[in-house]
This record gives sequence, C-alpha cells and structure tokens, in this order.
Amino acid sequence: MVKDNFSLQEIAALNKKYRNKSPFEIIKYALSIAERPLISTSFGAYSAALLSETVKFKEDIQVIWCDTGYNTDATYRHVNKLIDTLKLRIDIFTPKLTTAFIKNRIGEPTLENPDHELFSDLVKIEPFSRAFNKYNPDVWLTNIRMNQTSHRKTLNIFNLSCNGNLKIAPFFYFSDQEMLQFLKENNLPVEFDYYDPVKALENRECGIHFSN
Repeated sequence: MVKDNFSLQEIAALNKKYRNKSPFEIIKYALSIAERPLISTSFGAYSAALLSETVKFKEDIQVIWCDTGYNTDATYRHVNKLIDTLKLRIDIFTPKLTTAFIKNRIGEPTLENPDHELFSDLVKIEPFSRAFNKYNPDVWLTNIRMNQTSHRKTLNIFNLSCNGNLKIAPFFYFSDQEMLQFLKENNLPVEFDYYDPVKALENRECGIHFSN
C-alpha cells in the first residue's frame, strides 16, 4: 500500500530507480502499492498508450474523464472506441453549466477573453476536483510528458501532488515520435483531431497539474 507520506528523498530515489524502466514496469510497481488507483485521461492523441498498458494489470481500474463539452466529433469517436475496446470502467465528469450557457455568459475560450481563468475553473478545474473528491485516489496515473509544457519540465515520473497522492507518469520521458512508435507497435489508435479549450494553445498547461 502507498505510504502516508513520501519524503523528497524517497521520491528522488524512485525517479532514479525507474528512470530507464519501461512504462509497463512503472505501472506494475504503481499498482502493486496502490489501494485506490485512478487514471485520469483527456482522450488526447496518445491516450490509448497509458490506458491499454494499465488495464493489462488491472482491468477494472477506475478511469475519470472531464468532458469539457468542447471536444471534436473525432475525439468523441475516439473516446467511444477506447471505452468499448478496452472495456474501460469510466466515470465522466462534466461542468455544472451547459456549454451553451457558458458560451453565452462568458464567451469563447480564447486567451484574450478576460474571463478565461473563470472559464478554466468551470469546465476543467471544478469537475476534476469533484472527481478526486469522489474517488480519493492514493495513486494517480497520468499521461503527462516532459516535453509538453514548461511546467511539466519541472516534474518527473513520480511526483507528490498537493492532495497527498502519488502522481505517476509512466510515459514521462517519451517523445512524440516514441509515443507514435509505441502505439503503432501495439496496434493502438491515435487521434490528432483534439481540442482542449482550457489550454487554447498546444503547449499551454491545462490547469489541473498546477493545482494537483
């Protein structure tokens, strides 16, 4: 089981030990110490990698997805395909307000919109917090990678979240090319028609990894 508190030294030791291990080995370790493991997914381009590797170990692992209401049709098809083929145990969290109401009240989710921070909280931060409050995971598996944003360059495979859980990113050091190769070798789908209205820009942080 996961310890109540990991020291910074212990986290550093885990990152050193697993730096050159495969995602499969990292996930295996993560699930061996977890009592309440959880995967968060955005169903972005490379999302099938973490989902497929994890269900090999634990078919019924809880998956959460925060559906902002702004996803593309292609993304929704991708979501349904992965739910069906991987038989995901998924709980979908949505904003408390409808997309139409948010558009009318706040406007479009552009960086120039002075209410973008409020928009981010409504469509991503609040639903994600609701999901974490419901499941209270001790181990959180995520598909973040170092080369995605400047903030993620400050993280590692193993991280302590502000909620006290162990946040683990098995594919953290994979490049885009390595992700594509992994998906190809494992006959897994890729979907690039994806849009996160909170990030607005591809290399911008979505917010949940600042506050969690």
